[in-house]
Amino acid sequence: MVDGGELVKATERLLEGRHGRLGAAALRAALVDLYEFWLSKGATAAGVDTADPGVALVAVGGLGRRELVPFSDLDLVLLHNGNPEVAKVADALWYPLWDARVGLDHSVRTPGEALKVASEDLRTAVGLLDARHIAGDSGLTERVASAARDQWRRTARKVLPALAESVRLRWQRSGEIAQSAEPDLKYGRGGLRDIGVLEALALAQLTDRLSEELRAAKELLLDVRTEMRRELRRDRDILGAAEADLVASELDLGDRFTLARKLSGAGRAVGYAVDVALRSTEEAPKTRFGRRPARTPLDEGVVLHGNEVALARDVIPAKDPALLLRVAAASARTGKPISHGTLRTLADSAPELRAPWPADARNSLVELLGAGEGLVDAVEALDRTGLWARLFPEWGAVRDLPPRSPVHQWTVDRHLVRAAVEASRLTTTVSRPDLLLIGALLHDIGKGREADHSELGAAISLQVAARLGLSTEDAALVSAMVRHHLLLPHTATRRDISDPATVTRIVKTLDNDPVLLELLHALTTADSLATGPGVWTDWKARLLADLVSSCSHAMHGKGLSVPDPLTDQQRELVAKAVSSGHGEVEISAEGKVVTVVLAVPGRSELLAPAAGVLALHSLEVHTAILRGHDGGRAGVFTASPKFGSLPDTTLLREQFARAVAGTLPLTQRIAAKERDYATPQVSAPAKILWFDDETSGSDTVVLELRAADRIGLLFRVAGALRRCEAEVRWAKAATLGGAVVDSFAVAPRTGRVDAAWRDRVSEVVLNAAS
Repeated sequence: MVDGGELVKATERLLEGRHGRLGAAALRAALVDLYEFWLSKGATAAGVDTADPGVALVAVGGLGRRELVPFSDLDLVLLHNGNPEVAKVADALWYPLWDARVGLDHSVRTPGEALKVASEDLRTAVGLLDARHIAGDSGLTERVASAARDQWRRTARKVLPALAESVRLRWQRSGEIAQSAEPDLKYGRGGLRDIGVLEALALAQLTDRLSEELRAAKELLLDVRTEMRRELRRDRDILGAAEADLVASELDLGDRFTLARKLSGAGRAVGYAVDVALRSTEEAPKTRFGRRPARTPLDEGVVLHGNEVALARDVIPAKDPALLLRVAAASARTGKPISHGTLRTLADSAPELRAPWPADARNSLVELLGAGEGLVDAVEALDRTGLWARLFPEWGAVRDLPPRSPVHQWTVDRHLVRAAVEASRLTTTVSRPDLLLIGALLHDIGKGREADHSELGAAISLQVAARLGLSTEDAALVSAMVRHHLLLPHTATRRDISDPATVTRIVKTLDNDPVLLELLHALTTADSLATGPGVWTDWKARLLADLVSSCSHAMHGKGLSVPDPLTDQQRELVAKAVSSGHGEVEISAEGKVVTVVLAVPGRSELLAPAAGVLALHSLEVHTAILRGHDGGRAGVFTASPKFGSLPDTTLLREQFARAVAGTLPLTQRIAAKERDYATPQVSAPAKILWFDDETSGSDTVVLELRAADRIGLLFRVAGALRRCEAEVRWAKAATLGGAVVDSFAVAPRTGRVDAAWRDRVSEVVLNAAS
């Protein structure tokens, strides 16, 4: 019996050191050589080479393909011709591997048993296609491997429905590599398991062999999986954000964002190829024996041929520049895929649209963008075949561009398409639905370059709009949408929308244009919905609606109509606090958003005790508007529970009263809570920005803090502002993944706003946020 410990030591020596892109492939090759050498020795010791009747040790899986990555299970088959001693041989082979804690997927079968299992089990059938001889009777291995391939070629078409179903179920479970922050390199859509599907279909002569692009994608996926496992020293297929930078560095690919972009491109190429392959092979039997699918007209020159969108027989693509857009619009509208042959024909023959686009082409684009969910697959098909870049050459800068913020679910190009999908549901809310759809598609087109993406995007979108044939006025409106697409959400979530100065600033920025205002309102909604789960909330929708309503009143000459932060019931709470002499609390809930009103008598401190008590109850504060009224002060806080249920009002009131009175040790309690619920911190340092013209009153300025999110951060910052003798008029908090943007309208309790005061406040607040 051979020593499994020696195998472990030899493997560890191979895993040491830096490998790089070329080294990752070399490491896999070295692992294959090592395991083959060790298995050959083990097979000799077990009597495989001398067994009679013949016995053969066969590798399948990664070892069979010579693609063994670190910490992979060994997939081994012991073939035999009825040898009565085969069980002893198997034990002599498997036990050293188990002793060495090498993962093992093994079986012992006769040729007939192996082929019978392959005929009944799809996974086994595909696995045997990788069969490769290791030791023993090589003729036995060759006969079984050849028979397995022949059997697969004869039966592959029959099992295609089951294969397609298993692939799509796997995609549902594992997600899409191209659109995942932590992609599953093996099982995700576009991963290595999909490469295996393509290779199996090619072996059955149902599709072409892997293209150069797909071979490069396979190599990248293997290299990343190899290096990730080497770094982690364990079997893992999901690339986490924590190790992505290390893997990128080892593979000489820069940082994790560069790696993510390359993986996205590779995943999309593989995923699209599998989709096309399964669809084409599923459709092929319908055309055999003279059965031709029906051809149903969809648009001029466009038909539904069976289950795919195709070109009409008499169409001449070279003479019809708008045909490409009509095909795409028909696909998006019906939800049916464009046939691969049609895409190839269009790629070869369709002329480029000359600027300015004719009206029919522009109308087809708007129809495409307004089609809803079908837009995603239609754009993907055009993009994978180079046709989308003909329409929008600017797309290359955002293609597969990974998001920089963790709240973004999609790559930038997919986010733009998703935004158009969401905008299609809002077209009845605006007077220019065509411009809404175009603006949604272009709003982040300026990303991926070293410049403010809103400013650069405005310039790019102006050029695109002119190329599309929009009028000068409409092109300017699209450009303004892109330039100001963050104005409403940033203002609603970071500024006091009850301050007339806030409304006046927006009206002035938008040049008093109500059409632009309504377009931005719809675009903000679509943009938020297309960003990721939890970004668009009832709270955000309500804030935005109130802000837009106030701006609309002002634009239509109805004066400034801003929401009053205090209701009659809340004013009564202030009166109660003045009468009782201690803090009072009122709480209500609407969905997941909680409104907490806290009132104090006289000039008692409000923000710090309120923020501290809310933090103790794991309430994440979104807004805090502070107002004085009849000898007291009230704070209206909107918040949502980070976890758990809503706090008990009686306990909240008791703790707030103690906090206002100074008898509740908030600092110690919050520090303890932070220790108990510690989370990884964002590495970026805290930053402060000052704004002078966003409040009413010359003595008030806005301090904007950008920092890592922490339990009790608002409490600590409020305490810092109090120590600086800075009075807080209002505050807002926006949480963006692991970071926050907190805004405070502040004024000095004594003196005036000057550089020295700002420097002192900045220093103290930054210390509190660190």
